[in-house]
Formats: sequence, C-alpha cells, structure tokens
Amino acid sequence: MSFYLRPAHDLDAGKMGAMLTEFVDQTAWLPKVRSSAEDIMYCATMIERGWVTIATADRPMGFIALADDEILALYVAPDARRNGVGRQLMTYAKERSDRLRLWTYKANTVARAFYRLSGFKEVGRTDGDYNDEGLPDVEYLWERGAE
Repeated sequence: MSFYLRPAHDLDAGKMGAMLTEFVDQTAWLPKVRSSAEDIMYCATMIERGWVTIATADRPMGFIALADDEILALYVAPDARRNGVGRQLMTYAKERSDRLRLWTYKANTVARAFYRLSGFKEVGRTDGDYNDEGLPDVEYLWERGAE
C-alpha cells in the first residue's frame, strides 16, 4: 500500500473526525461520550494547533497528533490497518523527539501491543478519573536509546 505523510490542513478535519467516530462505534468496550460533530471539532482544533500529520494516498488513511513530546492521538482507518501506516506515523514522531509519552485505554489491547512493539514501556496507570470515558488507562514512555 503506497502512501505519504503530510501536515494536516483544515479540510482533513471531517475525515479525521470520521475515523474517530468509526473507532468508537466499532469498539464495544468504549462508551460514546462525544457526537460526530464534536469529534470533527476536536480534530480541527488539533490541526489548527499544528499537531497533526496525516498518512494519505487518495484519501486520509491515518493520522498522528504530536504536541511537544506527547502523542495525543494515533488512528488508522480500519481498511488501512496492518499496512505500515501506524508504524510510519510512529517513526515520524520518533524522528522528532528523544522522548515520547502517551496514554491509551487499558482495554485497548491492540494499541498496547503496538506501543510495546514500538519500544514504549509502561510507566503508569489510572483508574479512569482523568479521561472523559471514565476508563482505566495506561501511560507509556519511549526514550531514544532505551530500546
């Protein structure tokens, strides 16, 4: 599958928001706490702040939102998964920082396995008091040279 990375622009917010909404709709353990319109607005805010890089071919296939050393979001469209999109987005982030951190839900076993394979180490957990969904989550850290 051929794709390239580029900075996101305003017109990407709709497709990015659709990726978020689709993920929530297809994930049984994840409660829906935002509307599709709110997902789009969230993506538009991240784009406006210059945090988002898109993996694209003829359409957006995935994106990463990177603010300083924190990965705020990493999503890949269902039909683009297992094609190197997530790996390339993660490589992009690692090339820009000596240290990265992120949070993911404890129940998101697929993402947790991906982060471990990407060299991230678990450094913390919460019971869900700090996310809108109220779900237990896990903090991961990656440091250059620690792999």
